[in-house]
Formats: sequence, C-alpha cells, structure tokens
Amino acid sequence: MRVSNTVKAASLAITFAWLAGCSSPSTMTEGGEGTGTGTAGGANTFGAGNGSGVSGTGVGGSVDVANLRTVFYFDFDESTVRSDSIADLEAHAQYLATHPNASVRLEGHADERGTREYNMALGERRAKAIERFLAVNGVGQSQAETISYGEEKPAVMGSGDGSWSQNRRVELKYVSR
Repeated sequence: MRVSNTVKAASLAITFAWLAGCSSPSTMTEGGEGTGTGTAGGANTFGAGNGSGVSGTGVGGSVDVANLRTVFYFDFDESTVRSDSIADLEAHAQYLATHPNASVRLEGHADERGTREYNMALGERRAKAIERFLAVNGVGQSQAETISYGEEKPAVMGSGDGSWSQNRRVELKYVSR
C-alpha cells in the first residue's frame, strides 16, 4: 500500500511538472518566414515572402519609374502575377497612387500555342491580373486600361521555350506621367 501511494505521488508530480512546462510562454513568433501575407503602409501584399512590405521606392514616396521594369512575364497558361514582378509593380503602383494624373496601358500577350480566341482571352486575363494588383495597391480605376493582343505581337519570333517565355507577358506603358 505504501509503494502504491509513492508511485501515485510521483506520477502526480510528473504530471504537474509536464503541465507547468506546457503553460510557459512561447519564445517563437507566429507568422515566420514564408507566411505569404502582410501589410505595410496600407498596401496589401500577397504571395510568397515574408510580408516585409513595399520595396523599390524612394524617400517620401518618390519613385523613379524610368528605372523600373515595364515587362512582366507569366508562366505557361497562367495569369497569376509572379513573385519576381511584385517589387517593381508595387513601385509603379506607388507612383501612380501619388500622381493621380498619370495613367498606364497594360498590354497582355500570349505565345503562339493555343487558338487565337484562347490567346486573346489569356492576354486579357494577364493584363487584368496586373490591373487588379495595381488597384489593390492604391491605383485609381481610371488610371489603368487593359488591352489584349493575344499572340499577334510577339516580342521574339520562333517556336521553342526561349521565344515562348518571352512572349507570355504584359507590357506596362505610361500614357501620361
């Protein structure tokens, strides 16, 4: 009987020690690297990344758009904005948001594969994806217009992965600055 009470007391002590260990505050932070969402300065970001915010901007909101990329590429049969385009698009969005008289034309393109109708629709979806990204980041609805050229205006002639990847794109062209 005495041994049994000792075992029960030891089991109880171990249980309390285990519970005390589980209730201690965590030293880890939530939303570690690669969580994919975040906000900074009122602009939402999405996709892979650490949510560190807007990049590619100057002091006081000034952006030198002449040094930014204006051609954004897409994966095969996709109209999702790639993560390598986000920094430049955020900088374009910041410029357009701070210059309400500036406007852009978003020209969507596709490679030669697919029917003409399908490629026109794919080019439009790509241009609209960029337009939505800019709108989410503060660009006014009247500042961006979209047009699709489908496969009609290839950047590179030829058939093969190299030329196809160059032709799957949206070109951002300033109408006014």
